[in-house]
Amino acid sequence: MPKPVPVAVRYTITPTDPEAHCFEASLEIDGPDPQGQRFSMPVWIEGSYLVREFARQVVRIEARCGTRVVALRKLDTHTWEAEPCEGTLVLRWQVYAWDLSVRTACLDPHFGFFNASSVFMRPHGRDLEACSVQILPPPRGGDGWRVATTLPRAGARLGGFGSYRAQGYEELADHPVLMGRLSLARFTVNGVPHDIALSGRHDADLPRLAADLARVCEAQARLFEPRSGTLPFDRYLFQIMVVGEGYGGLEHRSSTALICARHDLPYPGMSGSPEAYRGLLGLASHEYFHSWHVRRIRPAALARPDPDRENFTSLLWVFEGFTSYYDELMLTRAGLVGMDDYLGSLAGTISRVLRGPGRRVQSVAESSFDAWIKYYRQDENSPNSVVSYYAKGALVALCLDLDIRSRSGGRRSLDDFMRLLWRRFGRPFDARREGLPEDGVAPLLREATGLDLSREVQAWAHGTDELPLSALLQRVGLCLILKAPEGDSPSLGVTLAQSPGVLTITTAYRGQAAMRAGLSAGDQLVAFDGLRVDEASLKRMLARRRAGDRVRVHAFRRDELIAVDVRLQAPEPTEATLTSDEQADAGAIALRRAWLGLRAHALSTRHKPSADSA
Repeated sequence: MPKPVPVAVRYTITPTDPEAHCFEASLEIDGPDPQGQRFSMPVWIEGSYLVREFARQVVRIEARCGTRVVALRKLDTHTWEAEPCEGTLVLRWQVYAWDLSVRTACLDPHFGFFNASSVFMRPHGRDLEACSVQILPPPRGGDGWRVATTLPRAGARLGGFGSYRAQGYEELADHPVLMGRLSLARFTVNGVPHDIALSGRHDADLPRLAADLARVCEAQARLFEPRSGTLPFDRYLFQIMVVGEGYGGLEHRSSTALICARHDLPYPGMSGSPEAYRGLLGLASHEYFHSWHVRRIRPAALARPDPDRENFTSLLWVFEGFTSYYDELMLTRAGLVGMDDYLGSLAGTISRVLRGPGRRVQSVAESSFDAWIKYYRQDENSPNSVVSYYAKGALVALCLDLDIRSRSGGRRSLDDFMRLLWRRFGRPFDARREGLPEDGVAPLLREATGLDLSREVQAWAHGTDELPLSALLQRVGLCLILKAPEGDSPSLGVTLAQSPGVLTITTAYRGQAAMRAGLSAGDQLVAFDGLRVDEASLKRMLARRRAGDRVRVHAFRRDELIAVDVRLQAPEPTEATLTSDEQADAGAIALRRAWLGLRAHALSTRHKPSADSA
């Protein structure tokens, strides 16, 4: 085997003090900038649109050139400059890692996880160079620890500490690392190995999880590559951090980092697919779909992202919203979720969107652009002013898909748009990438389907009118039924939080009864028509009244008692149910079956799940 070519940029990371949650990292650079080498930590991580300032977790930092200490000058919140030196510059720093999140880094005596963007400095002017990465075990207490990452390592299977390589900082940042006493499983899809690595205590049925994920992965491969099922990577890794309560995921080019609750995992002897497990499969499906749609197909504005500042696009409704549409739909097409369960989940998405008055204020395109300051930084007024480009974006995708299928007589669908996106913009990482232009959705839809959908895109993605869900669902033989959340009981128009002895308004909805009367988020409700209330008694009292009734409400705002008269209103019908239309004709039923993938389909028998645990 030929010796690896030496590289001039070399990283090392060690979980030196797990009890204190600290990694030690270093960077060696041969021939640093003679004017003074600059380094910085990214301020955000791709896939999560919030300035996080990872540099704030740098505890201490020093630089040396040979035996000489090199002075460092802080230039801004996340950038340092070393004084000029000749030879090899060595930068060492300590990172505090105690954020159990897929976006950052976490370390304790039981496991470690990190994204490179939260622990490694980026050397300015040298970040495109190939680099080596030495991942070392903890100096004590690391017996039985293994490493799970898809960073390239010549001839190595998943699991070893040691030396890895990356073709530059961008590739390094796109391969998170999980370490600890891991449970491992493996399956193959179309000849490509897929690994699962779990940290944390669990009683998971790993063969069941592997077999089910294999079906999801193959269904997605066939969506983008119907003939060959070719995958855009040569291996893939699901990193799963198991906790008591938690949920989240972040996509990468050949892996995903997931957090799930212990009870979300399948257990030996489990029958069917309980709701919690379907949620985990949907999360894994979502992040796996991003392997194509986000990691390789990108908005033009994010084709070459700048790690030092916000990168704006109005297309997150396409990239996150369409992925949210397909994530659970792919479970149905893979045969893991039945039609009734899928329609129940879809109805839940409709309900979540309808509950938020923000949908009447902000379009999904505006929500995408303002994600940095609104969607990722929500407060008590966000339901009144912000719409989710995930949830409503998924409903826009649903509307487009059903419209295309019905207008084309089932000959075209949103799948054709996704495949054209892949052919047009699915560039390899080592090429000069282009991305989907901000105004490119409608033209590409027309090219993919032969239909002019420019007015629909303008109205549904750039407008705030209600989506024509009921009419479009009828075209596939489904009835959308909307009901009020509390039946016929009148409403205050608030959400509430109950704690011992205190009932607090968390959101007062715009234009509804409480806000019109002058009540606000943070107010603590004390009495309702002279009677003390908690959440349960308030519901009973509202059930005995009618819309239009006036009630006297006492509340504390901070430490001041206030009293207001509230005119109760009829509740809005926000709770959705989807049922089959008994009057639907054969054409509508055929469209529905094709949409949900209910036609007979043969899945590959090449899945070979196996499991081992440490």
